[in-house]
Amino acid sequence: MPELPEVEVVRRGLAAHTTGATIERVETFGHRVLRRHLPGEEDFAGRVAGRRIEAVCRRGKYLWLDLGGEAVLAHLGMSGQLLLARPGDPVPKHLHARFELIDASGAPLLVHFVDQRTFGGLALAGVDADGIPDPVQHIARDPFDPLFDAAVVARRITSRPSGIKRQLLDQTIVSGIGNIYADEALWRAGLHGERRGDRLTKPAVIRLLGHAHEVMADALGEGGTSFDSLYVNVNGESGYFERSLNAYGREGQPCRRCGSLMRREHFMNRSSFSCPRCQPRPRVADGQFRP
Repeated sequence: MPELPEVEVVRRGLAAHTTGATIERVETFGHRVLRRHLPGEEDFAGRVAGRRIEAVCRRGKYLWLDLGGEAVLAHLGMSGQLLLARPGDPVPKHLHARFELIDASGAPLLVHFVDQRTFGGLALAGVDADGIPDPVQHIARDPFDPLFDAAVVARRITSRPSGIKRQLLDQTIVSGIGNIYADEALWRAGLHGERRGDRLTKPAVIRLLGHAHEVMADALGEGGTSFDSLYVNVNGESGYFERSLNAYGREGQPCRRCGSLMRREHFMNRSSFSCPRCQPRPRVADGQFRP
């Protein structure tokens, strides 16, 4: 699944081209793309047609088109892409929805929702007073949010016995940090992911959150991470930050800080990568004694 930097790259690309555009027509293909919009295809198409895109917004990994009072929420899933096109361009494979727009300059513009693995989807949702769609309101602010308060998040993390990586991935505590960037932030902080939150100091957690912000900002500057060839931005280009990763995917390679061989461990049906010297395992992990 795309992580925050990848979704932000897409958001910026869409915002640059679709802010102020009017949705003339929406066409969907297949039933899965609107499975989260329970009223169905006709309701979605009818309520979206003629609406102006006021802004393109994001919280964590969630992306939406602000229509003023309602929002088109896009969940990218594992392989969802939002691609810009002009009338007459080739139709992409795995097309699930086509938005026909008139952009702010009066020119026709297309936005294609493409999804090979069909885990993503679209829905029209109401928004709260802050413009946050109803299905996203349980998602915490992410480190790029101007109102993100690292001290408040650190207080919450240090009050819980769960492992620190598990908490970083909990989108109700802090959003947008996925598996790749959690490993990178933990490497920069010199912490093992099984270190319990309640055994860390608040300043240590604030520093860790700062590292998460830094590594995602670095990735954003390079267009995101593209381990999966399905991730592309709105112009169909992949990111290149994978070349700069210090932890994720580097099993058996020398740690760039101390030279020890990086290790890979199973974690929540995924993998964690860390340095055995710089990030020693704790003796107490998630409340369990480790000999």
